[in-house]
Amino acid sequence: MCGIVGYIGYREAFPIVIKGLQRLEYRGYDSAGIALFDGNQINLAKTKGKVEDLKNKAKEISQKGTIGIGHTRWATHGVPNDVNSHPHYSNSGELVIIHNGIIENYEAIKQELTKRGYTFQSDTDTEVLINLIEEVQKTENVKLGKAVQIALNQVVGAYAIAVFDKKKPDEIVVAKLGSPLAIGIGEGEFFIASDASPFIEFTNNAVYLEDEEMAIIRLGKEIKLRKIKDDSVAYPRILELQMNLEEIEKGGYDHFMLKEIYEQPRAIKDTYRGRLLANQGIIRMAGIDLNMEKFLNANRIIIVACGTSWHAGLVAEYIFEDLARIPVEVEYASEFRYRNPVITDKDVLIAISQSGETADTLAAIKLAKEKGAFVFGVCNVVGSSIARETDAGAYTHAGPEIGVASTKAFTTQITVLTLMALKLAKAKGVFSESRYHEYLTELETIPSKVEKALESNTLIEIIADVYKDSTNCLYLGRGYNFPVALEGALKLKEISYIHAEGYPAAEMKHGPIALIDEHMPVFVIATKKGHYEKVVSNIQEIKSRKGKIIAIVTEGDEQVRDLADHVIEVPETLESLTPLLTTIPLQLLSYHIAVMRNCNVDQPRNLAKSVTVE
Repeated sequence: MCGIVGYIGYREAFPIVIKGLQRLEYRGYDSAGIALFDGNQINLAKTKGKVEDLKNKAKEISQKGTIGIGHTRWATHGVPNDVNSHPHYSNSGELVIIHNGIIENYEAIKQELTKRGYTFQSDTDTEVLINLIEEVQKTENVKLGKAVQIALNQVVGAYAIAVFDKKKPDEIVVAKLGSPLAIGIGEGEFFIASDASPFIEFTNNAVYLEDEEMAIIRLGKEIKLRKIKDDSVAYPRILELQMNLEEIEKGGYDHFMLKEIYEQPRAIKDTYRGRLLANQGIIRMAGIDLNMEKFLNANRIIIVACGTSWHAGLVAEYIFEDLARIPVEVEYASEFRYRNPVITDKDVLIAISQSGETADTLAAIKLAKEKGAFVFGVCNVVGSSIARETDAGAYTHAGPEIGVASTKAFTTQITVLTLMALKLAKAKGVFSESRYHEYLTELETIPSKVEKALESNTLIEIIADVYKDSTNCLYLGRGYNFPVALEGALKLKEISYIHAEGYPAAEMKHGPIALIDEHMPVFVIATKKGHYEKVVSNIQEIKSRKGKIIAIVTEGDEQVRDLADHVIEVPETLESLTPLLTTIPLQLLSYHIAVMRNCNVDQPRNLAKSVTVE
């Protein structure tokens, strides 16, 4: 979940590494550090806090040098402080490392190294790893690359590492297992990062390491790839990046989250562009076309995901069962992998992840493949681990999502999953041609309807001001909009730090109604399509107990308007497409409340964008 950056070439490394860390700060931001080699010595600065704090700290050291590595941390082992920040030295001071991941058996290794005379300054697993590498180097009398390979065969866990030895000043050794690592290839220079954003302005050529691969990066040489397990040669596959610099800048918005909320009309259109040909009645998805029999013959679809992607999976459960008439189970990836699930070769597993690097989802994929299931990935990042591990898949084409709280990931995932369900429904012949064309035509109108929903921003800001000091909130929805209630509550929790819970509206009577009084805001999704009269009855129950009702309604609604304290309108659409619209006001509400509470919207406390550790 941490972010790592490295550079070796002919430019000054400091500004490249610092800017790279700023772009990766969404991955972790409780501490940061940098190590630079000036030709004679390694100069290191690290500090608790953000990259901006590191820039000030780095004024105390020489910033010269064309080799550098940097780290922005999300703490796992050891509290966030200056000492536990990366990079970490070996005992000799000759080796230095940055690490994203967890070494699970670090304590046993630490005890053994302590017996051999090693001392440790920090509480981290990473300092143990760099000293293990140094011990191997000394006892085996091998070069750095070989020492890294031998050491990594002794550790259990996940890692993306970059190691530098000041005795080998033209070389950085990197390795990967479970955590992402990209190498940017320029003219006479190389870049190392957790994703491509730190080096996109310098090169659009990158190599993504596979699990259990390491690379020796030498100045003026080609990258050498080797397998960690047996030291055999591997061969790099250079990818051309599609990202551009404008996509990872704020573009005039105060926060990435707000920018990404407003990008949703374009992102949804980009997601179905080239796939949805409504006027021809065609959906083109190569990953489905080439594997149609797998889906049509499946006993069931299992969807695995975490967080917001899990909520998108819940929406997909309704969509696939309603439209395509295929049984669906939705699982938290973190639970699925540990409960000895029953999986067969008649199952299709759909793995959903914005980053394509979610550790639990990747583990679920591997488990499903071992059991013979067909695995289909839905993710946003080209070349990510999930894209490489799955049998087939579809990209969401949302563009980079930098804000930790996912917004356009949710709507574009639902868009892809809707296209899949419609394509399968057509192949199965489970609904009429006219109904099929109605869905395609309506899906094509969604971007303009999202734009319309965004026009309520001023009203939503006024409502946010009323409820910004609330301590608890309920979110209620039924059918397709129950997962939207869960997602709305999650957004409020993660960026505003207000306790919020999402429930199916009918479940309110089975416990949560006890909480409702005149101080409890209740956000109710009450669109005309989808159990409207039942939801109206639930609103009556809230009103009779003096709860404050904020309702998301279909344009022109009068019945709920007479009951609610506030109403926010969204355009009318088909019931299965309503989540693409009803989530918009809830995203904006969370955003404005967070801003009004002086919360760090893009970097909420204790969270990171890409969860690459368990």
